[in-house]
Amino acid sequence: MPQFRPIQISDNVFWVGAIDWELANFHGYATERGSTYNAYLVLADKITLIDTVKKPFVREMMGRINSVVHPSRIDYIVSNHSEMDHTGALPEVLDIIQPERIFASGKGVETINAHFHNDMEIQSVKDGDTLDLGNMNLSFLDAKMVHWPDSMFTYLDRDRILFTNDAFGMHLATAERFDDEIDDWILHHEAKTYFANILWPFAPSVGKVLEKVGKFENPIDIIAPDHGPVWRTKVKWILDLYHEWVEHKTANKAVVVYDTMWQSTALMARAIGEGLLSGGMEIKLMPLSRCTRSSIAKEALDAKMLVIGSPNLNSNLFPTIADILTYLQGLKPRKHKIYGASFGSYGWSPAAAKKVEKMLEEMNVEIVADPLQIKYVPDDTALSKCFEYGSEIAVKALGINIDG
Repeated sequence: MPQFRPIQISDNVFWVGAIDWELANFHGYATERGSTYNAYLVLADKITLIDTVKKPFVREMMGRINSVVHPSRIDYIVSNHSEMDHTGALPEVLDIIQPERIFASGKGVETINAHFHNDMEIQSVKDGDTLDLGNMNLSFLDAKMVHWPDSMFTYLDRDRILFTNDAFGMHLATAERFDDEIDDWILHHEAKTYFANILWPFAPSVGKVLEKVGKFENPIDIIAPDHGPVWRTKVKWILDLYHEWVEHKTANKAVVVYDTMWQSTALMARAIGEGLLSGGMEIKLMPLSRCTRSSIAKEALDAKMLVIGSPNLNSNLFPTIADILTYLQGLKPRKHKIYGASFGSYGWSPAAAKKVEKMLEEMNVEIVADPLQIKYVPDDTALSKCFEYGSEIAVKALGINIDG
């Protein structure tokens, strides 16, 4: 009885990856439901392994492979993406399998050898190249900057599968391997969170690859990414969502992100939120005491407005606010049209809200009002100001004529 079970995803392909039930953080992205590292075994005349797994999971992957074929029978390995969660196990796998050849993009060859410093003999492939497996063929599609320079897709003609490395993936640890086995809400939530935190900075490159996939002459029945479930019933659904996210279709939504020391900034945030609602905005209040960077990025992806509130600390931003703004800057929302404003309470040095405004401007967020700053604890008059401020910035962002 095998310890680790492979899962057949088509007539000729088995999933032989690994499930990471423990992963809680992926370079700053809070992975609330763990992840998977997907690898695929193609049972062609020339048996081929597509991608490997993170180094600690090599025994799990090899156990699944062993349940299908003896590893020594694998002829080829294809690396679609050289990031270490997909190549970390590669040196050990090569020692075990000793394949005839390894294939990667030109940048993939360079990056893998830079990772492991052992000058592996890897054959470079380029966009449009094909690989004869005897009774079926693989073809390669350049997917540069989705999300690394080395990224590529691989297509298996016999089973009409497109292996897409990190594109169309999600961080989701689950025993279910297919989209139709998982609740639609979870699929949407995790796919959107993944796009916002991993692919948003590269949206133009993703758009070019979507065009290429749209013009691809061969039918695609299955999309097999390197994280999360295999798409077999919702291929068009996930492609449509990616088009929507790439085009940055926004909702009339304001994301209000804030932290607080003595609840003054929190009180302001709630009053501003009420004002935004009265001005016609949907609101998402996201206190940093409970909201992660990745959840904020997910909500910001389709938001029309970012409103950031910081208490003043030593004439500077509150540390958690500096953290989330730095994280959002890295996601490069400046490529899209987002409106913004800032607010906060202070004691004797009103500096934080202006510094928030400056960071928003650096992201090319269009500021619609001067920062709102309230000294110490807001009273009823101050809270009325906050409400009016929220209403005013909503009206400006939505382009409504205040005079009627």
